[in-house]
Amino acid sequence: MTEAAGTAAWREQPHAIVERDGVRFTLLGTAHVSRNSLDAVRAAIDSGEFDTVAVELDPQRFQSLTDPDALARLDLVQVIRSGRTALFAANLGLAAYQRRLAEQLGIEPGAELKAAALEARERGLDMRLIDRDVGITFRRASQRLGWWGRAKLGGGLVAALFADEEVAGEDIEKLKQGDLLEASFAEFAGDNPALYEAVIAERDRYMAANLRAIALEHGAGGAAREVLAVVGAGHLQGLARHLREDGIAPDVVRADLESLAEKSSIPWFTIGLAAFVLGGFAWGFWHGGVDVGADLLLYWVLLTGTLGAIGCAVAGGHPLSILAAFVSSPVTPLHPALASGTISALVEAWVRKPTYADFMALRDDVATMRGWWRNRVARVLLNFFLTSLGTAIGVWLGGARILGKLLA
Repeated sequence: MTEAAGTAAWREQPHAIVERDGVRFTLLGTAHVSRNSLDAVRAAIDSGEFDTVAVELDPQRFQSLTDPDALARLDLVQVIRSGRTALFAANLGLAAYQRRLAEQLGIEPGAELKAAALEARERGLDMRLIDRDVGITFRRASQRLGWWGRAKLGGGLVAALFADEEVAGEDIEKLKQGDLLEASFAEFAGDNPALYEAVIAERDRYMAANLRAIALEHGAGGAAREVLAVVGAGHLQGLARHLREDGIAPDVVRADLESLAEKSSIPWFTIGLAAFVLGGFAWGFWHGGVDVGADLLLYWVLLTGTLGAIGCAVAGGHPLSILAAFVSSPVTPLHPALASGTISALVEAWVRKPTYADFMALRDDVATMRGWWRNRVARVLLNFFLTSLGTAIGVWLGGARILGKLLA
């Protein structure tokens, strides 16, 4: 294909041109599972028309696409201590879904984004990652869903880790017309206006703010005059509108869209649970004597401890991890800063420290049921979730026993 033919080919793809503050932005809408889109991106960069290439990626997604060793450098203990275990598992769920797509379609989802970033760098062009951090997008979407929506999302992500069936045809069509994250979230939580707002509409504004920041740099003496923005086709219209119309300073927009809803500084649920459980023990000792009080206390300890330990054992936990689960499960539900799953997972990661090979094999191992128990990283995650689940079941059953005594 000649250079002229290549240029014509990319111009046949969905695109929009917006001029603002002395910079011309060419927004190229792509399908994330299309070889035509991959060819169009390469042709656009090969045309030599652009001095800057902006890509619908954030640093985390870019690193996962381009640096296969990044996962092996992860500090799993720090992930657990910082409370990011669920987010780490969610990223694995997204990766598992995208791997199924790649195997089914023969092309890596987002291959055109990866090509845009790498080819821009190879040609010495100014390359910008303009998307919002995927972790912030996940958390903002989760906050909008409510309790039941979050439960569906979490369950879908867990199911995706074990699923091996083909992706439905309608989901592939969404990927051809829309956005990879939108299709992924819809796969796990179903179509939902709250998801669209957090996953599409907010990111349109965020990416437009990043593009406008490039224009402001040009006004301050920067060199960018022709900017190619490679984005999913589902972002094309919204991004073009915000790029033309928004007047709020880019920094203000980004700060607003990166903020998370503040959690109450007072852990009311934990306080209420602790008051109920400890009050039930006190009532048992006061009104029923030592026998009733001791019975309630022993029932709570054995039930929560045993079920937490069983969850850890099912996850293939080390005996020390199982012991940690048993000891912590009766106490952690009454403390806002502790979780039995966190404690048992930390012990598991300390006793059976994951190796470099475990991290490198993680994406492949989580594709099979057996791999979850074979891989030490995956087993730590199982430990966290199953210990927490066992403890939660114990809390509900133990609470029901105390309530029954109070109402008797």
